[in-house]
Amino acid sequence: MNREMQLDQNSLVSAWQERLPALMDNGDSFSLQGDAADPKSLLIHFNAAGHQAYSLDFRCTYVDSREVAVDLIDVEQGGRHTDERTDAVQQLAQQYTRQIHECAQALQNLTNP
Repeated sequence: MNREMQLDQNSLVSAWQERLPALMDNGDSFSLQGDAADPKSLLIHFNAAGHQAYSLDFRCTYVDSREVAVDLIDVEQGGRHTDERTDAVQQLAQQYTRQIHECAQALQNLTNP
């Protein structure tokens, strides 16, 4: 059964901004905003802690009130586009994807009342 989400994008952004930091590794930072092109999507920019200076951009789209689809949009290292197929980037992408799914799950009481 497909359940439509009852939460508007601004409320969703606020909830994510409150919840996501608790799921992240120390030193990592993020910025988050609603996707202007899609009210069911959030754009999340992660800055990885450490000397590699990686930043990864994801789109998190609510398929329904309980499920999200996560897409890696862009990877940069030191402000320049970089190959997303390297082991280091793949590990970061998997880590952040897991954190996005954990955050979505933690917020199910809001998105799937």
